[in-house]
Amino acid sequence: MLVGGDVSDEDDVVRMVGAAAEELGGLDVLVNNAGIQISSPSDELSSQHFDKVIAVNLRGSFLCAREAIKQFLTDDRGGVVLNVSSVHQAIPKPDYLGYSCSKGGMMNLTRTLALEYAERGIRVNGIGPGATVTPINSAWIDDPVKKEQVESHIPMRRAGTADEMGGVACFLASDDAAYITGQTIFVDGGLTLYPSFREPWSSE
Repeated sequence: MLVGGDVSDEDDVVRMVGAAAEELGGLDVLVNNAGIQISSPSDELSSQHFDKVIAVNLRGSFLCAREAIKQFLTDDRGGVVLNVSSVHQAIPKPDYLGYSCSKGGMMNLTRTLALEYAERGIRVNGIGPGATVTPINSAWIDDPVKKEQVESHIPMRRAGTADEMGGVACFLASDDAAYITGQTIFVDGGLTLYPSFREPWSSE
């Protein structure tokens, strides 16, 4: 089933989650995967564009998580929230201030909800994708020069796939991850390993 709506609109989120729970006979897993980014030097970034990114990426994740958790608590059978974050919750992304701030906020959204509801059988974890072949990244995927620039920073020398991200999501949603909560798993080909330090060096 599909239920459409705008995650930045509170009324829409309440309607969407309620309709999904009613149609499915309850909820087991929420995956917060809606996301946008707007490129601009930070000194030129409008407050409207900053707010728009925060509204979708962070506020939308909060709203969806809140409504899903209400369903989990009502049904008293636990549940799983998965927040799709980014390596940019840890790595700054110049010219994408709203995006970086939204993903940094998602880290604490994940950790705070995980701690708050752990005793109620609700697990909350994050997935931090690195460069991934998806439509949002078509600007560099379709440009050989930009593609090389992106992949040159990745220790595994390639972008990830949607299936690779999905595999981690399935694991975190499954009983195999029953003792994991409050964590973000980076699925990034080693991008968060400070690849510029790959070659040994010494100040001696």
